[in-house]
Amino acid sequence: VQELISGVRSDVAVHLYGDDLKVLKEKADEIAKVLSQIPGAADVKAEQTQGLPMLRVHVDRRAIARYGINANEVLDVVETVGGKEVGTVLDGQKRFALQARYDETVRSSLDAIRELRVAVPSPNGPSLQLPISQLADISIEDGPAQISRDRISRRINVEVNVRGRDLASFVAEAQQAVDAEVELPPGWTIEWGGQFENLQEASERLSLLIPLALLLIFVLLYSTFNSARLGALIFLNVPMAITGGLIALNLRGYPFSISAGVGFIALFGVAVLNGVVLVSYIVQKRREGAVPDAAAEEAAKARLRPVLMTALVASFGFVPMALATSAGAEVQRPLATVVIGGLVTSTLLTLLVLPAAYAWFADKRPEVEA
Repeated sequence: VQELISGVRSDVAVHLYGDDLKVLKEKADEIAKVLSQIPGAADVKAEQTQGLPMLRVHVDRRAIARYGINANEVLDVVETVGGKEVGTVLDGQKRFALQARYDETVRSSLDAIRELRVAVPSPNGPSLQLPISQLADISIEDGPAQISRDRISRRINVEVNVRGRDLASFVAEAQQAVDAEVELPPGWTIEWGGQFENLQEASERLSLLIPLALLLIFVLLYSTFNSARLGALIFLNVPMAITGGLIALNLRGYPFSISAGVGFIALFGVAVLNGVVLVSYIVQKRREGAVPDAAAEEAAKARLRPVLMTALVASFGFVPMALATSAGAEVQRPLATVVIGGLVTSTLLTLLVLPAAYAWFADKRPEVEA
């Protein structure tokens, strides 16, 4: 799946863009060496671009000048080794190219190719047939196995998997190391992709979804109580829940990840729900004529069990995910840790701080119903 999405199989891919294939390979090897020294790096490899045998023909310009022939005449003989188009075959509306090439015994032997004849014009008689080896240097060399292009430039990839640490911190350290130790030619660029690219895109979406979720929560609170002050009072559960979630992540040694961000969104809903349970009872008592302090105290006592039951049920439900070790545990554990840690602190706020703060937010006059 990763290969289909990002074009590579590994967690992190370094895309190096340049114009010289040889220098691209050298710089890719340097980047791979730097990445292999970073803690957490595994399976570091640079893309293999060399190693395909190629027939290299260097025409000897002085030799062909002595015999008075053109370089194209030598190259025509070379082209015939692989196949030279000499005509077209018509079959009704279909057209087929007609090619001529040397026999397999000639094409499979370098010595036989060197003995291929090139017609050389002679002023005193018929043309001479010279071996092509007298007119060109023919050899087998390692050529590029593939040439990848992207954004109007040649590209080579360096891939690495991450083990034992989070992806974001690894890439941040890798970027600093590569910038400091690898010097690129002018105009060359590096881009970081792979699964890390998906992480960046998900982080951008999450940076939009979390504020939107908080805004929707406040709008719902305001529409429920018709009071911005009471909505702000219940909303105090959110920063307390965030604090508990971050502390829990730190205690377990987990970084902030996409799954942790999703856990915070779920945490906000449960934390605010506990505040609604308590404040709605306070509002009810106020309508019966109770003063703010007495209403808040009675609500804290009467709603202790519902608030604790809500928090405990949610926390116990996430315990198996927090302790998971099976496939997908790396996603489940941060999410469950955030919810459990945040519920601890938000529940304490709901039962202790929120009733005490209600007197500052409430209207001093009793809300007696007519």
